[in-house]
Amino acid sequence: MTTVKNNFFTAMCLTLVFAILVPSIVVSRAPDNIVFAVRQILSNPNPDQNKNTTAITATNGGISNISHTLSVSGSATTTGKPDKVILSLGVQTTNNTAKAALDTNSRSMNRILEALLASGVKQNETSTSSFNVSPNYNYSQGRNVITGFTVSNSIQIESSKTANVSEWLDTAISAGANTVNSIDFTQSDKKLAEIKNGLIKLAIDDARAKANFAASALGLKVVGVRSITVNEFATTPQPMPFGLQKLSVPEPSGGTPIISGQQQVSESVSIVFLTG
Repeated sequence: MTTVKNNFFTAMCLTLVFAILVPSIVVSRAPDNIVFAVRQILSNPNPDQNKNTTAITATNGGISNISHTLSVSGSATTTGKPDKVILSLGVQTTNNTAKAALDTNSRSMNRILEALLASGVKQNETSTSSFNVSPNYNYSQGRNVITGFTVSNSIQIESSKTANVSEWLDTAISAGANTVNSIDFTQSDKKLAEIKNGLIKLAIDDARAKANFAASALGLKVVGVRSITVNEFATTPQPMPFGLQKLSVPEPSGGTPIISGQQQVSESVSIVFLTG
């Protein structure tokens, strides 16, 4: 009887040990991600924090899938009538002495300024653009000999009255001007800013149309913009150089024809679109 009890007790112990060991064996063979999750839970007693970490990981994973980008350039160009003119003209005189050349030059310049003011040029529209006194040399018998002095004085007229340039040019030359340096037709700052703002919008529309077409051809859609760069172009006036040369007084009949023409303004943008 004692033997039977011992055998029964041994069998019960073996059964209990087996029941304990089997789950341990199953867990030990679990996949690595389950083991990692269990370790995370054991190392972090706060379950809410684990939930937040899992949510952030899922969100970041979703964002990383949207990784397609499309780089496109757009441009827009227009032409317009300049609303500003910069006219540079002056007097060049030569005499035996610097003082004599300067006195002659000053008298001529004063006559020119008075005539221009009488023809409608405002005093705040004129300014001195250059002034120079230089000796004239003659190389003789192995050395340079000063033969006289030349005085050059130029003024600049900056005005919105572009239609008056021809009249002002003829008036100045009739009053004694003998050099015309340049005539520049351009846009005023206010008008140029308005034109550029409109062109930037058109350039963006051009880039978006190109992006939509390219994305559609690839079976994608434009879903956003990653970056945009506005490429600024320096708008330079087209000068009409006359050079530093002696000018004869024009005939009084028709006047000097001066045509402002058209000025071209361009803008472009570079955009990186997100596609999905």
